[in-house]
Amino acid sequence: MTADPLAPDLPDVFRRWFDARGWQPRAHQLDLLARARAGRSVLLIAPTGAGKTLAGFLPSLTDLAAAAATRKKPGTAGSAARGPHTLYISPLKALAVDIARNLEAPVAEMGLPITLETRTGDTPQHKRRRQTLSPPDILLTTPEQVSLLLAYRDARRFFANLSTVIVDELHALTTVKRGDLLALAISRLRAHAPNLRTIGLSATVAAPDDLRAWLVAQEAGAPPQLADLIEVAGGARPEIEILKSDERIPWAGHSARYALPDVYRAVKAHGMALIFVNTRSQAEAVFQELWRINEDGLPIALHHGSLDVGRRRKVEEAMTAGALRAVVCTSTLDLGIDWGDVDLVVHVGAPKGASRLAQRIGRANHRLDEPSKALLVPANRFEVLECQAALDANYVGAQDTPPARPGALDVLAQHVLGMAVAEPFSADALYGEVTSAAPYAGLDRATFSRVVDFVATGGYALGTYERFARIRRTREGLWRIANPKVAQQYRLNVGTIVEAPMLKVRLASRKRGGVIGPGGRGGRVLGEIEEAFIESLSPGDTFLFAGEVLRFEALREAEALVTRATAETPKIPAYAGGKFPLSTYLADSVRAMLADPESWERLPDAVRDWLLLQRDTSLLPRRDALLVETFPRAGRFYMVAYPFEGRLAHQTLGMLLTRRLERIGARPLGFVASDYALSVWALSDLGARFKAGRPSLDDLFDEDMLGDDLEAWMAESYLLKRTFRACAVIAGLIERRFPGKEKSGRQVTVSSDLIYDVLRSHEPDHILLQATWADAARGLLDIHRLGELLSRIKGRIMLSDSDRVTPLAMPVMLEIGRESISGAADEALLMEAAASLEREALTRDGTEGEAERDAP
Repeated sequence: MTADPLAPDLPDVFRRWFDARGWQPRAHQLDLLARARAGRSVLLIAPTGAGKTLAGFLPSLTDLAAAAATRKKPGTAGSAARGPHTLYISPLKALAVDIARNLEAPVAEMGLPITLETRTGDTPQHKRRRQTLSPPDILLTTPEQVSLLLAYRDARRFFANLSTVIVDELHALTTVKRGDLLALAISRLRAHAPNLRTIGLSATVAAPDDLRAWLVAQEAGAPPQLADLIEVAGGARPEIEILKSDERIPWAGHSARYALPDVYRAVKAHGMALIFVNTRSQAEAVFQELWRINEDGLPIALHHGSLDVGRRRKVEEAMTAGALRAVVCTSTLDLGIDWGDVDLVVHVGAPKGASRLAQRIGRANHRLDEPSKALLVPANRFEVLECQAALDANYVGAQDTPPARPGALDVLAQHVLGMAVAEPFSADALYGEVTSAAPYAGLDRATFSRVVDFVATGGYALGTYERFARIRRTREGLWRIANPKVAQQYRLNVGTIVEAPMLKVRLASRKRGGVIGPGGRGGRVLGEIEEAFIESLSPGDTFLFAGEVLRFEALREAEALVTRATAETPKIPAYAGGKFPLSTYLADSVRAMLADPESWERLPDAVRDWLLLQRDTSLLPRRDALLVETFPRAGRFYMVAYPFEGRLAHQTLGMLLTRRLERIGARPLGFVASDYALSVWALSDLGARFKAGRPSLDDLFDEDMLGDDLEAWMAESYLLKRTFRACAVIAGLIERRFPGKEKSGRQVTVSSDLIYDVLRSHEPDHILLQATWADAARGLLDIHRLGELLSRIKGRIMLSDSDRVTPLAMPVMLEIGRESISGAADEALLMEAAASLEREALTRDGTEGEAERDAP
């Protein structure tokens, strides 16, 4: 790509560096350089391999090189003595480390007197302390570290000469709480450095204007202010295939075990493969099975967020060195880390989103003119449809990143406290800063004042407890921290990622008489695992972790002691929050595919025959309607609906439907939800009831269920308490960490539950309860999406009453028994024999005898 002749020329040292490699700076790189020199903030959207990272750093590198050339201090780099010139902010620690490694090469080759360092949660404390005293010119970091730096009393001086903020993979931050925290931090950085320019980099964007607004300061009462936009078209079209296996595709389940021999053969046929899965437990299972069939001894590694940082870094270094043939990984590696030797991406399980798939495929062949190669491996028959929809979306360039939403109030409370830790603040001035950040541009002053009051007192119901008073008002009207301990607690607990309580997994040696090891505690730490999972184990139980079969020996303080073991069927740890929701775009595409038999020609024979049998024996879902099937089985009566709106919306719908059915005496026993369907079973003949209008399906699925029914259920549900816990931790009401120790998950839960009950009884409009409801409605219940579903299907519900299980119902029927509700019926009736159902279902299409192999 040739350079724009109107764009500024590069300094000679940069031009020579490009020439030495036979390269030319791309037009968008020079365009961004010109805009940055003019003080403009810019969003660059470009495909993988287009040189986004170099484009983002060029303004900083050229500025720093020019500044160094005018100084007479040999060996002094950039502006480090005064503070950093540039902050590079990444959503992933691994990405910051990788970018630093890639940036060091051109800086060294051009002989630029520029210093650059990383600062993440993995950076040793002594190095962080040195960085605050003697910062590098370019600091590569994460959102949490920026907030920490801003909370230092010297922050105003430290950032006074900050010129540029580069936010990589911007789309991955702007729709989550980490993005809210970073937006607030950047609003404070602008106060310290008024001429600050921001550069956003992204390859997958559904709504560019949302990101453009996020990058620049907003003005009260004015139309949205937008950063400049540079879009780069082109890039080789990816080569994507859906696995064609000789093995029979299972009806249900998520392991994809049937396909792993095919995956192994694909790995053997390529140089290096990234094997993506959607959950950490699935990563452990897939890695273990690949090792079992690894007859060639290929170097295969495992990478996920619960592994020890040292183990993860070794895997990343081995990938960089080209020493691995495959890495089984989760979202820890699905953002722009540049490993050019990766020539295949395998996605085990459906991707749940077109943008997520595009992002992960982009990890192969970081070259603009070479296609990325990907293999999609559906774990069950419905996932075949989703994989085909995702493939089609990728080829037409469709994006489905979530839309922008208002900033979270618990995050705002954390930021308010951080600003008081840094220096006393004026509420008026801070409100102006906060509302200049796009997520909080619509925040009214009354709500802001309630947040400040919450940080100051804990709220009306908690105001008599001194420990909740974290800031106080001075005589001058400024807000300052109540005591130095508050600052220490803030620094220990900053951040918005609230994972399930974790325990360290430490390898021990087992000898006669018990577990022993160095110091009586054990050997090296393998990583962390959820406390709830360890509590479910008894000594002697086995499980998969860090790619090994481990035997649980004992629990000591915050550590699980384990030994290596062998077992045929080890338990597998489950990680809360690991499943991605099915995107609205892919859900609509799957409905469209089901309603169009002509599109089935692209599907595997088994899936096509399954859908043909459904068409011949029942009904097919329509794209704009809801299919509800009813049938009896084993003394119970089933209703299966096919909204295709994702597990979260279906779980909420299931709870509301069972409440309604209980109220009219239909004696519901329970429900189960998948991404595609919802099954409710009862002791009353649901089909007969619906045909007689007792109730009608239109009444059962009426939108008014999102009123009193929802409120009543939420009042009884544990979900709000679980959500409140996360909000309370983020807002600083409950601390996870104290100097030299950390609260156990049980301690945090007990504390949050007590406070939740007090607030529900005495201050139901508390700001944290408001934040909790907003989080639950969006993150756990998908209320907005459920509302759109109920509106869309109004008057468009199709009923098919059958005398037996229908073909389309087979997958969700196999999920029965995983969730239940209490009601008039005996809960013992909720249990279902999956094997019996499979035999019944498979007999229907003439393939009796395959049940064992198809078991999920």
